[in-house]
Amino acid sequence: MKSKYIILPLLCVSMAMAAQNHNNKHQHAEDSTDVFYRHLQLNELTVTGVTGDTKLKHVTAPVSIVSPQVLRATASTNVIDAISHQPGVSQLTTGGSISKPIIRGLGYNRVVVMSDGVRQEGQQWGDEHGVEVDGNSVNSVEILKGPASLMYGSDAMAGVVILHQQPTLAEGEMKANVTSEYQTNNGLFAYHLQMAGNQKGFVWDASFSDKMAHAYKNKYDGYVPGSQFRERAGRLMLGVNKGWGHSRLVWATYHLTPSIIEGERDPKTGELEPLSNDLKTYGRSLPFQQVKHYKLVWDNSLNLSSGYLKAIIGYQQNRRQEFEESPDEYETFFKLHTLTYDLRYVTNEFDGWKLSTGIGGMYQKSGNEGEEYLIPDYRLFDFGLYATATKQLGDRWMLNGGVRYDHRHLKAFPGFSMLNGQEDNFSRNFGAFTGSVGAVCNINEHFNLRMNLARGFRAPNLSELGSNGKHEGSLRYEIGDKGLKPEYSLQADLGLDFTSRYVSAQLALFANRIDNYVFLHHVGDYTEGTGYGYSVYAPTYPVYAYTQGDARLLGFEAGVDFHPIHSVHFSNAFSYVDAQQMHAAPGTKYLPFTPAPKWSSELKWELSHHSHPTIAHHHTTDAAHRSLLNNLYVAAGLDCFLKQSHIYGADDTETETPGYALLSLSAGTDLQLHGKKVAEFYFTADNLLDKAYQNHLSRLKYADENAVTGRRGVYNMGRNITFKVVIPITL
Repeated sequence: MKSKYIILPLLCVSMAMAAQNHNNKHQHAEDSTDVFYRHLQLNELTVTGVTGDTKLKHVTAPVSIVSPQVLRATASTNVIDAISHQPGVSQLTTGGSISKPIIRGLGYNRVVVMSDGVRQEGQQWGDEHGVEVDGNSVNSVEILKGPASLMYGSDAMAGVVILHQQPTLAEGEMKANVTSEYQTNNGLFAYHLQMAGNQKGFVWDASFSDKMAHAYKNKYDGYVPGSQFRERAGRLMLGVNKGWGHSRLVWATYHLTPSIIEGERDPKTGELEPLSNDLKTYGRSLPFQQVKHYKLVWDNSLNLSSGYLKAIIGYQQNRRQEFEESPDEYETFFKLHTLTYDLRYVTNEFDGWKLSTGIGGMYQKSGNEGEEYLIPDYRLFDFGLYATATKQLGDRWMLNGGVRYDHRHLKAFPGFSMLNGQEDNFSRNFGAFTGSVGAVCNINEHFNLRMNLARGFRAPNLSELGSNGKHEGSLRYEIGDKGLKPEYSLQADLGLDFTSRYVSAQLALFANRIDNYVFLHHVGDYTEGTGYGYSVYAPTYPVYAYTQGDARLLGFEAGVDFHPIHSVHFSNAFSYVDAQQMHAAPGTKYLPFTPAPKWSSELKWELSHHSHPTIAHHHTTDAAHRSLLNNLYVAAGLDCFLKQSHIYGADDTETETPGYALLSLSAGTDLQLHGKKVAEFYFTADNLLDKAYQNHLSRLKYADENAVTGRRGVYNMGRNITFKVVIPITL
């Protein structure tokens, strides 16, 4: 490790420890912005993504929680980018506006994203199809790692990302806030307006967001043509909160217009070919996508003497268009309608028992309305029945388990013949029993031991079964296989947590065996009628075909947080996954696009709390002596990505990625007048040293080669400085 990455943390620790008052007694236990206090209360956090509300110390499977404070202080271009720093979580990216969550090496339709109580459905099978949720509307995030098919059905094989919106306010309250943000690298400018209230049980929450960015730049490529985007979103919630429960209606809309990075280069200069005369334009340039997502959710909860009954019905419409030759004529137009339903009953705790049962599923209708063809029209219907039980044994043991049955019917309708000679008019049925069993042992006040064994299930999606066309955004031609079998997984988790006043540590081990794992592999670049029986109508595009085989994934997440004194915090986390195809030939041993091992570290110094400096800390209730700045902190972070040499090298499907390290600095504070907070300010400098790098999961890594330098692909964003302000308003 270079000395500059070691000297800075040691210098900050030395300064803080020298200046720190020796009186470490904490007199503001209610302070949720205090990292030291949150560290002490970690096991008391409530998780909602499992059976009802459960304390974190009683959850058998690994869970990460991203708090509102962390989300506000994190610089990002979208909500998945914001949570990608969590242990075991990565992102598959296409430029700055599109990110897909990867949990422990698995992504796409193996991760379920929940928003407003329903699963987000928006053509998530595509590389350049991100999550259509406004990040400003997300208050906190829960990440369930490992098979969660028991509660969330097919597609939750890798885990679940639960995006929680702002909770309803207490009766009689009305609040608003204004947020604005600017990023220097891509000129990103964003603002968010939100107002919420609760008057005699009538609740509402209305918000609007707007975000725009021009092309980003890096040291090797300069400005990257086609990386600009525009995003707009709105959300309205109306409902009632009463003693009998609640009923709420949510309407949300999300519009994203990203240009498409083609990565084509001038053969003489090696520079990226510009798509317009102005590389810093905020306007769209051909080719580009236009994504519109609409969502209507009716959320109901009825309190009963023995528990509560919850019913959620949601409707979503996703419109995805691609414009290649003219801004007025689309070549590709997918329209997806999704109706989801979820009915569940959860009992109150009795004699240490807590039970739940439910039924849920969805109906989908997808159609092509464009000239180009990628997947056939289809209809889908599925349902799942499940039951779970939790039992507390004494003060130390918590046991849980459950079973579920899922059935899915998928019907594809006639279109074009697939390139491998198969007809796209087919029908498939999938069904499976899944389940899980786990236990938590609270060994003592410091140690928790977690064990879990879960079986997951995933039916192949229509893209894997019936793809047949040029995928402009992912720079390749894709071919499906209608004979693919469903995936089945068996995963074992073992975790150990340690918490004390000055140190906390977590270790989570996992072993996952997946039968019939589906993945893409490169079959070459061919012209019509040659090679492998594939007829390719776009010879300039590489051809990728879906195949499958048995796989096993082994890995772990480890974290250690040091709190040597009240105001200094040194956090470290390491994530590793080894994903291999079983009984495979050399070159095909490793599963493609597995995240590189990652170590993240942050040193944070909190300079003030409750209007008092942490240096020479003296408490007073006199507002006149309170500081103008409150909850002031400075932090330095380092993200180290190790070399990824475990690749699927056959047919040039992927290439090795060298390791790299990214240094960041950040600061934040509240501004207060007369003891009242009037604003929050955040500053972040990412990739401070302007490192030129390519993330292993960047799809742009495989764009054209620079004929002058010999470097292939487009590089990630260079140095980026973010300024953010949040203005809370109490009405």
